Formats: sequence, structure tokens, C-alpha cells
Amino acid sequence: MTELDKYFVKADLIPTIIQDAENGEVLMLAYMNRESLRKTLDTGYTWFWSRSRNELWNKGATSGHLQQVVSIHSDCDDDTLLIRVNQTGAACHTGHRTCFYTEVQ
Repeated sequence: MTELDKYFVKADLIPTIIQDAENGEVLMLAYMNRESLRKTLDTGYTWFWSRSRNELWNKGATSGHLQQVVSIHSDCDDDTLLIRVNQTGAACHTGHRTCFYTEVQ
């Protein structure tokens, strides 16, 4: 068992909330597997598992909208991560700063 296994006891993917380290704004939610979490820890930039493409992706690798990791915390049950980042450009693939720009009414 590795030090990261405790985050994947319930599932192979863990929901990960990305938050702006400067102002606390929630930027996005994505999923990580063991490999993407390891790459994030090793590189200092966010990596995720794309459920739609079924592959690893480095956030901002093609757009230049990188997320430099400031800190990583787990919740009390070790089944959700909160990553605080220094965001370059937009976090959302639509070009918005955050993925949470649509109000539900």
C-alpha cells in the first residue's frame, strides 16, 4: 500500500475542488486517479483524469492556463481533495475564470 492509497479506498477516482489561492474563489471540480495525483505532487502543477477522454490531462498544457499548486488538503474522510492554486488565465474551457459562472434559478 502506498501513501496515496488511502484516497482511493472508496473509488478509483477522487473528486478534486480547485480553489484560487489568492481570493478563495472556487475555480473548478475535476477528478484525480492515483497517477494524476502523483504527477501533481511531483510537478507542482495540476493533472487530472478525464472521464470523457479516458486519459490523463495536465490542466493548461495546451491553453497555457496553468494551475500551479500552492497546497493540497484532503477532507475528513480522505475522499475529496481541495487544491489551492495560482491560476494563470481562465480555469474553465469556455474561457470563463471559473467553471461556476451559471446561477441556477
